[in-house]
Amino acid sequence: MIIQRTHFFKAVSRAFDVTPVCALIGPRQCGKTTIAREISQTFPGNVHYFDLEDERDQNKMKDPFLFLENLEGLIIIDEIHHVPQLFKTLRVLVDQKKERKFLILGSASQALLKQTAETLAGRITYIEMTPFRLEEVEDTAKLHVRGGFPLAYLAKTDDLSMMWRKEYVKTFLERDIPSLGFQLSPPNIRRFWTMLAHYHGQIFNASDIGMSLGINYKTVQNYLDLLESTFMIRRLTPWVANMKKRQVKAPKIYFSDTGILHTFLDIKNHKDLLEHPKLGASWEGFAIEQVIRCLGIDQEGCFYWRTHTGAEIDLLILDQGKFRGFEFKFSSKPQMTKSLHSVLNDLNPDDITIIIPGSDHYFLDEKVKVSGLEHFTKLIQEN
Repeated sequence: MIIQRTHFFKAVSRAFDVTPVCALIGPRQCGKTTIAREISQTFPGNVHYFDLEDERDQNKMKDPFLFLENLEGLIIIDEIHHVPQLFKTLRVLVDQKKERKFLILGSASQALLKQTAETLAGRITYIEMTPFRLEEVEDTAKLHVRGGFPLAYLAKTDDLSMMWRKEYVKTFLERDIPSLGFQLSPPNIRRFWTMLAHYHGQIFNASDIGMSLGINYKTVQNYLDLLESTFMIRRLTPWVANMKKRQVKAPKIYFSDTGILHTFLDIKNHKDLLEHPKLGASWEGFAIEQVIRCLGIDQEGCFYWRTHTGAEIDLLILDQGKFRGFEFKFSSKPQMTKSLHSVLNDLNPDDITIIIPGSDHYFLDEKVKVSGLEHFTKLIQEN
């Protein structure tokens, strides 16, 4: 089964209309190399491909300027974080104004690839590639259970999907983290990651986790930063309104991919998920991620809100000049609640959407509507 990911293909093409360098970043095994190869097949000129996980290509980059200077066309550099000193060379090559484009692929966030911000400012466009999104697949339940990593979603059975994800976690801990330059203990990161699975959808308390694991507050924060920078964790920051009510100011934590979450929770199939006490939290994280991806909202534009008296809303976004709220309920009949009335009165959002499973769509209030996740994403794509 082949799933066409035209959104990212077009995004890279548009990026090259603006800047000579495009950075396609995202978690390992999410499909970046596949997109790069598809682009190379349609590029109207020479294409040069280098994989910096290959020692032969690493050796070629020991003197990158000498090796790349005479190349023209499309130059693809995969896993660029293995040779971070390349960024300075790329700046010089870009400024030569020759007929060439650079597509660089990396499994680390823009913040982690900080060399690009320092050396390629104004010359580079960043595109964050995700695992499969809801609008790209046909089976919402399978996407929720297995997650969106292509080889996990497309596995022949749930058991094979789980086996792949377990190996993915193992490889991430033992190989990927060291390759990014972090000298951290894989067993300690695994323990921390496992504990985070039980914090999924909850307020993050670094002190509590540190006490449980026997590590200090700073180490906990470093571990969280690492998982966030490698696209494993989404951290939602609190919206703090100008009001007298006491508001929660700690972040909420979600696994970016529910397949990885379910690996740590030992949820193998849809039946396991429906019987698990983390079902509601799992759905919330899954739906939040799909809504953010579908709307194309940057991390800086995503928040949650909660007061110490219990009023809350799961997601607040700034979207094209609108202040919008979202609640996520694994329910077929959500109701107006005291908490929702508080959000309307205290924050005055333009609208609130309650996202539920399925494809229903109706209003509970003038500014509050219920929308099935499938209906919502389809509507956004059509508009």
